Amino acid sequence: MSVPRSLASLIVLAALCAAPAVAFDNKPNGDFAQKASWKIPTAESVREQALAWLADRPIDAPARAQVEALWSSATLPGGKDHLLDVLCATFAAADPQARDLVTLCSQPRRQVTLPDVTWLVDGKTAAIERQNLRLLYGRWLVQETLYDEATGQLDGLQPEDVADPAGLLFYQAVVQQRTLKRDAGLSSIARLLENEANLPKRFTSVARLMQADLDALKDESLDHIARRMDDVRRRLDLGRAGPKVREVEDGVIASLDKLIKEMEQQQQAAAAAAAAAGRGGTRSTQPARDSVPMEGKGAGEVAKKPLGGEGGWGDLPPRQRQEALQQIGKDFPAHYRDVIEQYFRKLASESTEQSDK
Repeated sequence: MSVPRSLASLIVLAALCAAPAVAFDNKPNGDFAQKASWKIPTAESVREQALAWLADRPIDAPARAQVEALWSSATLPGGKDHLLDVLCATFAAADPQARDLVTLCSQPRRQVTLPDVTWLVDGKTAAIERQNLRLLYGRWLVQETLYDEATGQLDGLQPEDVADPAGLLFYQAVVQQRTLKRDAGLSSIARLLENEANLPKRFTSVARLMQADLDALKDESLDHIARRMDDVRRRLDLGRAGPKVREVEDGVIASLDKLIKEMEQQQQAAAAAAAAAGRGGTRSTQPARDSVPMEGKGAGEVAKKPLGGEGGWGDLPPRQRQEALQQIGKDFPAHYRDVIEQYFRKLASESTEQSDK
């Protein structure tokens, strides 16, 4: 039996996913370092639990010998086998359900329908098996960008429940970062970094990058809106075009509508301030030339564009939509304007396809 390995990788986290996060002893990070709230188990302690679980299962002698050989390799200094994979291979040796799940998690996703894994929350399944298999499955779901399903597997697990607590906290943080759960993500990363001195350098480096990214993220900012658009595209690429996608789309349109109205109000306020400053200046005794704008005595109001409302952005006439995009381009980098333009071009295309049906 060989230890299954995950073949998929995260976009920016590929090198880290297979890095061993175990077989480290806790070390103090300075005399006054805060004590971590969790610890990394030794390979030997997990091996003892795994073999105790295996002792009560019917398994032939050759398979048992293969499992014990895997553990001998995993407990060697510098052993390259990931402890969680070895543990789950032990489950697979004696449990057909575990074997099917481990096989699934060892290769890229090939089917749209995911397996029924309700047995992972069944109290009849031993805690060591179901909790660690939930982490293995959740890790695979993250690598396949199935963040909603990964949340269902990883939520509720605690570091003391699994053989790879650092991996658990890391993947929980990845899901939270990708689904824009800022506070939860920062909390998971902070807890992960409590054991920074005992983690691989690449592990902590990526966690620091996610931490900086989430720390700078602001609700309803254009960056926040662009990421929600990206989430819609991800869901559509996965064939998920249900109520959740429509909910995110509606939220994006509402946020853009609000953002543009705020920009219009700022422009109106700036125009009113400029007009007030002009009225307080020195009056000219010379006739105004045609190329010079005259002072106005009106209210300084501009016609409001019908942005948003019941129809939404997708119903805006092309000219007004272009004007709105130009307004966004004046105050934000060109990248965001391109993202918004592509998004609404896609919305318009989908609307046309539905009307043709």
